[in-house]
Amino acid sequence: MVARKPANNTGFTPGAELAERRASAEGNPLTEAVTGTQRPEGSDDGLERIRAAARGRRTERFNNLFHHITVGLLRRAYQGLERKAAPGVDGRDWHEYGLNLEGNLQDLHERVHQGRYRPQPVKRVWIDKADGGQRPLGVTCIEDKILQQALVWVLEAIYEQDFLGFSYGFRPGRGPHNGLDALYMAITVKKVSFVLDADIQSYFDTVDRAWLRRFMEHRIADRRLLKLIEHTLNAGTMDDGHWQDSGRGIPQGAVLSPLLANIYLHYSFDLWAHRWRQRHARGEVYLVRYADDVVACFQYDDDAQAFRTALAERLARFALVLHPVKTRLLEFGRFAQRNRQRRGLGKPETFEFLGFTHVCARRLSDGKFTVRRYTIARRQRTKLKEIRRELMRDRFLPVAYQGQRLARIIRGMINYFGVPGNRRALDAFRTEICKSWYYALRRRSQKSMKLSWATMMKIIKRWIPSVRVVHPYPKDRLRV
Repeated sequence: MVARKPANNTGFTPGAELAERRASAEGNPLTEAVTGTQRPEGSDDGLERIRAAARGRRTERFNNLFHHITVGLLRRAYQGLERKAAPGVDGRDWHEYGLNLEGNLQDLHERVHQGRYRPQPVKRVWIDKADGGQRPLGVTCIEDKILQQALVWVLEAIYEQDFLGFSYGFRPGRGPHNGLDALYMAITVKKVSFVLDADIQSYFDTVDRAWLRRFMEHRIADRRLLKLIEHTLNAGTMDDGHWQDSGRGIPQGAVLSPLLANIYLHYSFDLWAHRWRQRHARGEVYLVRYADDVVACFQYDDDAQAFRTALAERLARFALVLHPVKTRLLEFGRFAQRNRQRRGLGKPETFEFLGFTHVCARRLSDGKFTVRRYTIARRQRTKLKEIRRELMRDRFLPVAYQGQRLARIIRGMINYFGVPGNRRALDAFRTEICKSWYYALRRRSQKSMKLSWATMMKIIKRWIPSVRVVHPYPKDRLRV
């Protein structure tokens, strides 16, 4: 069983941060490869044996991984994909591929193992961001999705034994609320007075592929598997009919990309940050990382300043840059308000993480310090504007159809943002949607102008769910 220990030996580690010894993050490994991991086709025992070997031999490399990509594993990958996802550049969707599923999977398996398989370019689409800009997303071909999902399962068997406890993004059994809970506990329970909200500028677009391969070679000795990943990264993107590839970065939207992003940051950030807080910090330090979003909590200001400087130097070594505007060091914690008042300053600043604005506050029951988490206001306003436009566009569709769609939106908001203290923001969101729906329905026709608010209330009661808190307090969740 893996031993657990707290950061800086403080007695508490949010999210059970693992602190095992790891291989060096630089250079190429010199250890021998592990070869005895073969199992019959379609057997999950092979992946379980990889997990056990990776857990017990943390510095050794794995060969003979390619044979774990079986027709059975590809079939499982196909069945687990989103069935309504848009097709990639080949135009084939989930249903079309499944018309001759066994023949297609067998053909894919043969091409992969014979070295004839080549990934297709990722189709690039653009979505609007809350700040008025656009974010690129990638749509991968169905066959590439199937193979990449199989690759993810094989690689996760190894890397889930290596990843540290403060990494929460895109990992099995973990989600954003685990990271939010760990951050909440660190700030409210431990000696935290300063928070570094670090943002890596254009992370997915700037990953150095040469460094990524060197990082992966610490654990992977199977050249065929590494070559397949290299082909996937070099497949490029298709944007409005034009192929392009900058030679760096990880394609956003690809099934394999989140795991590769975690591997890159595991070696370039996680291992280094964990060693830094053990060797250089004089006070307590707590880390929470979700993909490329990092929040570091400090007891002392000089630790926070030194970490920020060292972090910028560390990331620059691996072609990464901290965003000059979005990266902020702020005074935040149970003593922040008192210390700032003593110096004649205003209220503590707030910071954003995983969709929530974090605010220093006091509990109504006893006046003790707590952290309030509210839905980021500008994102909520942007979402409301989008829904209003769609309601006016679709106002002539059946009321039941509109009601079902709005119910899904509100349930989604509740399921994610339904944390203690955020009910007022969710109630405001629900109220604005109901008003906008009423406005749209009254403009369906001249006759619809007679729709009364009393009748609208019946429609709302029929379709729109009430707001409720679905997530317990982090202390209660972690106590369980």
